[in-house]
Amino acid sequence: MDIPRPDQSKAKRKKRILYGSITGLVLVGITVLLAQLKPAAPTVDRNLVWIDTVKRGEMRREVRGLGTLVPEEIRWIAARTQGRVDRIVLRPGAVVTPDSIILHLANPDVEQAAANADSQFKAAEAELLNLRVTLQSGVLAAESDAANAKALFEQTKLQLEVNEQLYKDGLVSALDLRLSRVTAEQAQTRNGIEQKRYAFAKDSIAPQLAVKEAEVDRLRAQAKLRHDELDALAVRAGMSGVLQLLPVEVGAQVQPGGNLARVADPTRLKAEIRIAETQAKDIQIGQSATIDTRNGVVAGKVARVDPSVQNGTVTVDVVLPGELPHGARPDLSVDGTIELERLENVVFVGRPAFGQEKSKVNIFKLDPSGTYAVRSPVTLGRSSVNTIEVIEGLQPGERVILSDMSQWDANERIKLN
Repeated sequence: MDIPRPDQSKAKRKKRILYGSITGLVLVGITVLLAQLKPAAPTVDRNLVWIDTVKRGEMRREVRGLGTLVPEEIRWIAARTQGRVDRIVLRPGAVVTPDSIILHLANPDVEQAAANADSQFKAAEAELLNLRVTLQSGVLAAESDAANAKALFEQTKLQLEVNEQLYKDGLVSALDLRLSRVTAEQAQTRNGIEQKRYAFAKDSIAPQLAVKEAEVDRLRAQAKLRHDELDALAVRAGMSGVLQLLPVEVGAQVQPGGNLARVADPTRLKAEIRIAETQAKDIQIGQSATIDTRNGVVAGKVARVDPSVQNGTVTVDVVLPGELPHGARPDLSVDGTIELERLENVVFVGRPAFGQEKSKVNIFKLDPSGTYAVRSPVTLGRSSVNTIEVIEGLQPGERVILSDMSQWDANERIKLN
């Protein structure tokens, strides 16, 4: 027969309540603990990110662009007259001197015009010579008449003086004296006229010759022009260098002013660098530059900045006064770097993939252990090709991740393996 035990049942109930309370407290404690734990940081392979150390010191501001080497002296040879390409003597790549003949043109009309100009010039020269002889003969005749008139005047003058003396002595009549005086006066008048005629004949030689000489000079210049056109049918380089382009072939018809060849001096090259328009605002003439030709680096100076923008870039000419590296030639692709300025005692770091000049960005900064990186706000200043100034948010010696971390924008920290 069972005997009820009320004390034992009450003890079991208390024990169940105690165990339940303990279990509830444990669950609440675990929940609070889990709520306080930070979410697990995503893991990033250290070898896949670019880590750099913040530095303090001198920072060079530079801009970089691609370009080509071009000759400083280029000569396009144009056709002076219409013609047909008869023969090509030299091909592109040939070394030329000023007298090197590149090609020959043919034009019978030019040859005929030169011959006609020579004939007209020679005929004008002969006419000038004949006119000079005729005028000199006229001057000599006038001089002879003037001399005769002067001699006759002297003779009649002397006869008048004798008759005047004889008239005083009563040896000649008054009529004879009067006739002598009239003859002397007539001789004097004729002498004056002949002397003027001689002076006029002598002075008129120069004006009459000047007209004919001007005609001869005109025909001489025309003949020279026609001969120059004839000589221009043999197209010469006109300078020392290398023949670069020859855009015509045998049989081609060319018009006056049409380009026949291009010659350049390969020993005097400059670099034409194309800089992004957003980076070209601080470029000034005279700034230092370095040109990488892939076979060597040569120093230069900025000589010209194109005032216009083409396809989002600004063309900058860099002169290269030093010796060029081996293999440097026109149209060679180069990489140019222009030094804008040097910033002293500034905090700087490698340029982030997403950081722009004078902007605020978030950069993952490594902790002292180098295991975790925490997102930190950073203010950036002036930039260069590979570095950028740090205004606020980083200190020298700290390490940061410069790679593109946009895929972890939702995380405040990451773990590096």
